[in-house]
Amino acid sequence: MKLLTLLLFFSVLPAAISWEPDFDNAKKTAKEHHRLILLNFSGSDWCGPCILTRRDYLDNEGFAQMAGENLVLVNADFPRKKKNIPSVEQVKRNEALAEIYNKEGSFPLTLLLDAQGKIIKTWKGKPEGSPEQWTAEIKSICDSRK
Repeated sequence: MKLLTLLLFFSVLPAAISWEPDFDNAKKTAKEHHRLILLNFSGSDWCGPCILTRRDYLDNEGFAQMAGENLVLVNADFPRKKKNIPSVEQVKRNEALAEIYNKEGSFPLTLLLDAQGKIIKTWKGKPEGSPEQWTAEIKSICDSRK
């Protein structure tokens, strides 16, 4: 009975999404699996719209399911609290991405890229519309490029 309860519990959890910390690996994976890259710039512990975007859109179950089938996810996070700052290597990778894709320092900034890193679509700030509409928009773009 306990096993059945556990199986039921885990089957209703939202789909877990995986974030690739290395953009070069993300490009390789995107190319190998014919996927697009979603690059999100965030300030996870200080930027209100970033926190809302993560909670309402990126952690949305429908988005997680669609992303698992169509995207390689990369988060370039720029936290301010010492306890949240990533490794020196990750900070360097995030800064390098910002030099290419986010010179203005916009937060949040979400980009949809092809496997070569070319920008297809940009969302500055929290996406407009519902999480379901945003997810459908991304899915439509992914489908049109297959």
